Amino acid sequence: MRDNTSDIVSAGSLIAMLMLAGILANVIAIKRAAGVEIGERGIASVYGNGDGYEWGPTASGETMDPRKLTAAHRTLPMGTTVQVTNRANGRTVIVRINNRGPFVPGRIIDLTPAAAAEIGCHGLCSVAVTEAI
Repeated sequence: MRDNTSDIVSAGSLIAMLMLAGILANVIAIKRAAGVEIGERGIASVYGNGDGYEWGPTASGETMDPRKLTAAHRTLPMGTTVQVTNRANGRTVIVRINNRGPFVPGRIIDLTPAAAAEIGCHGLCSVAVTEAI
């Protein structure tokens, strides 16, 4: 009589791996649909540094705190964390999206003063915005 136990375990492992692959593919597709695509490059600006936005309400309902590592983005879901890299010096910071903006054409993200300071961005700077892992 043949023992089919190893065949059952192998089939179960294969099914589990296929399910995991499907789940991961869906997560990646959802993130891409939400605009978290890796490789967004453009101009970052600093907000909340005497321009009237500091300590006011954000689109997420939080208070804009210039001391926190947060940012505004036009389309990323609230709560998304992204890595922002200053392309001039290579310095990076991880920020959480909690607001909408920037509203100036050509800019892709607004950083709090704390986040901008982390990457050495004073005013405007060229950045890459990627998914934080």
